[in-house]
Amino acid sequence: MPHTLFPTAYGTCGLAWNDKGLTGFQLPENDVERTEKHLATKAHSRPADEPRPEWVRRTVERVQQHLEGKLQDFADVPIDWSRVSDFQRAVYLHAQAIKPGYKISYGEIAKQMALGSDAARAVGVALATNPWPLIVPCHRVVSASDKMTGFSAHGGVRTKTRLLALEGAELISE
Repeated sequence: MPHTLFPTAYGTCGLAWNDKGLTGFQLPENDVERTEKHLATKAHSRPADEPRPEWVRRTVERVQQHLEGKLQDFADVPIDWSRVSDFQRAVYLHAQAIKPGYKISYGEIAKQMALGSDAARAVGVALATNPWPLIVPCHRVVSASDKMTGFSAHGGVRTKTRLLALEGAELISE
């Protein structure tokens, strides 16, 4: 599977794809080499040796715009769901329904899935393994007390908070 790296206002991002859709997305790491290494490892991809398809070029442009503050909704971006379980896909679809500037809790997603709030931890585990952060906006999911909890992308909670602030979400400081 091919991948590409591209500059954004946040640093170099990357995405990988196949004929079905995106197979991976990478937010910036400390340096370009690390960004590419993590993307290639997670997506089992290699640098593209052919021109990017139009839908990939458009997705790159939209990510760049989003990280410049021109907010985008990525729910229409094709994704290769074969990489994840049915449960993960269901969680990710709920996350995709959260619009920029809004947040919901892990427990709320569990309730929406008719699992009850006790399944909040399972929702959190699914989001922690999200192969498409930003495209599947797991950063918009917070704890029941509205605290910024775990974010598996580089920078952790700081990156999560930065993305939420960019999107205009109400953030509570202690």
